Amino acid sequence: MKKYEVIHQLKEHKIVAVIRGNSVNEATEIIQGAVQGGIRLIELTYTTPFVQDVFQEIRSLDAVIGAGTVLDSETARHAIICGAKFIVSPSFNADIAKLCNRYGVPYLPGCMTLNEIITALEAGCDIVKLFPANHFSPDFIRTVNGPLPHVEIMPTGGINANNMQEWLEAGAVAVGIGSDLTKAYAIGGINAVVAASQEYCGKL
Repeated sequence: MKKYEVIHQLKEHKIVAVIRGNSVNEATEIIQGAVQGGIRLIELTYTTPFVQDVFQEIRSLDAVIGAGTVLDSETARHAIICGAKFIVSPSFNADIAKLCNRYGVPYLPGCMTLNEIITALEAGCDIVKLFPANHFSPDFIRTVNGPLPHVEIMPTGGINANNMQEWLEAGAVAVGIGSDLTKAYAIGGINAVVAASQEYCGKL
């Protein structure tokens, strides 16, 4: 899948499930539940133990799989080799941006200020992640898009089924969600994840 195709998928489906599993089985089942519930974009974080095994387990799913919590270019390359179609990090890293540009993989770095956003844009990032979004309001996107109308932002952190639409209406190109799915899994297993994912998708 080419870079522009991945970006198109992000813009079209809008919900990225950020999965942080405590084990291979837990992460795999949460992802399977999310996909069954209609979510087509998965960000598998590198805080998950034996994350490469999870990539192997989910590679046949009907979803675009990316990697999250990527802190350096070595990890980014490992993720790409494992099949990640996009790379996400909590902050901007120039080495990751360079590597992702080299291999034609979208890089979504976490940014909190205009300076960070502009730095990311100048490094070739098409979408930036507003993180942690719970420190901001949706008006932040409108404010940024005033002087920088071409900036595309994906808020992550504190996004839920109740406020997701407000962020999208403010101009968010997509949103990152996840904690609700993990909580649902802890309470009711994979079926609860399916139901929670369906609720999110029903908000679009």
